[in-house]
Amino acid sequence: MTRPVPLLLLLVGLLFFFALGRHELQGSTEARVAGIAMAMHLDNDWVVPRLFREPFLEKPPLSLWLDAGAIRLFGGTTWAVRLASAFAGLFSVMLFYGMLRQFGRPKNLAFGAALILATMASFWGNVRGVGEDALLTLGVTTALLAFYQVMRPERQGSSTWAWALFTVGMVIATLSKGVLGLAMPGIVIFVYLAVTSVMDKRLRIVDWIKPGLFTLLALVPLMIWLGFLFQRGGMQAVGEVLWTNSVGRFSGSFVEAGHYEPFYYYIAKLPQAFLPWNILVYLGLWHFRKSLMRNRYRLFFSVWLVAQFTLLTLASSKRTVYLMSLTPAATVLAAEYAYVLLQWLKDRKPGLYRYHRPVITGVFTVLFASYLGAAFWFIPKADKRESFVPVISQLQALQAEGREVAMFQPNERISGAGVFYMQAYVPILQTEPELRAFLTAKPGNVVLTDHTKGLDEKVTVIKEMAISRQPYYFIEQ
Repeated sequence: MTRPVPLLLLLVGLLFFFALGRHELQGSTEARVAGIAMAMHLDNDWVVPRLFREPFLEKPPLSLWLDAGAIRLFGGTTWAVRLASAFAGLFSVMLFYGMLRQFGRPKNLAFGAALILATMASFWGNVRGVGEDALLTLGVTTALLAFYQVMRPERQGSSTWAWALFTVGMVIATLSKGVLGLAMPGIVIFVYLAVTSVMDKRLRIVDWIKPGLFTLLALVPLMIWLGFLFQRGGMQAVGEVLWTNSVGRFSGSFVEAGHYEPFYYYIAKLPQAFLPWNILVYLGLWHFRKSLMRNRYRLFFSVWLVAQFTLLTLASSKRTVYLMSLTPAATVLAAEYAYVLLQWLKDRKPGLYRYHRPVITGVFTVLFASYLGAAFWFIPKADKRESFVPVISQLQALQAEGREVAMFQPNERISGAGVFYMQAYVPILQTEPELRAFLTAKPGNVVLTDHTKGLDEKVTVIKEMAISRQPYYFIEQ
């Protein structure tokens, strides 16, 4: 093992795992996904993810399997349900470094690029949260780096291991995000093969067939899960995963699913998309534009960045977290441009160049200190306004008094957080007659709701609390 590898492993492990469980669930995604994982653990049902005790089929369940498995092994803690994302980030960075070395890039450049990826704010933030996007990024990164290893002109030796790695990456991507996990690497492969075919004035059919065949092989685990899902929910359940929540979100026919944004949404997000390295990314993309036809390495990562960005821009459902799969390509452009700048400094300003190591070390030291400080101090402070614990603790206190509690038309956040923190279910009431029946069934019954307006009959609010400006009311008859 070479010296940079254990050092990189230590630095990135510290960056991704330090104080991982120091703060509570925050935001809608963490609460929802953690609650579904806890429900999977409680029900011992590894086929159908559930929220509100109803099927929740937005995407395949790889992240939920890992989260539920972590709960079973380590208990229902925030640390446990964040482990899958943190390990996905760690594996992504280590694989990224190893493949850049495989591509013949200098050791210092590959090491610096890996640190740039690990310290990209969006990447760091997402690998420390509950969700499936870190796993999607791991799958897409693995598949595309393996694909380029097979396709690069300088490759020597057998490509068997690279195709095996490609298949593993596609398995992870498709089991994490379904059709999107297929489309994100697929669009890059298609555009790259099309561009290189035109450049070479030759169409090599085998270059198109092999990725397709290994992709079909990678779809086997997804198809097995869909087969079990079909047995439980029929074609409606399968269609909800593959069509409603995949194609529908892309085409705009499923606006009610949320995250619907105009086409320019990601363009407006570009100034912050790859902080703090975004300037290097965009200058690198511009600087290398004229050399792309001569340099397949730079061409591939430029295609990766632009093709995926275009695909996401065309989709109706948009979130900044979806840009996470672009970060490895952005990192390569940033690192390569920084390398060009250093070479220019070495040739033109040798007096300044001799200070480049302490300057670079200082920059990364400041970034590491900032991220670790944020993980230990600043993110936990957000619990005061973001945490679901006070509301759930109030529910538990009412139960301890012997009172029966329920939730009325709960949103995904509070429902997921309730199951996760209570490690049990409370009744869910969806209609006003159900609400009235529960409140009048026994004196002292209490219902948690996030709204009281629109009810036909008045209720008594015994306590009001808020989470991130969202009020929650404890009501009784």
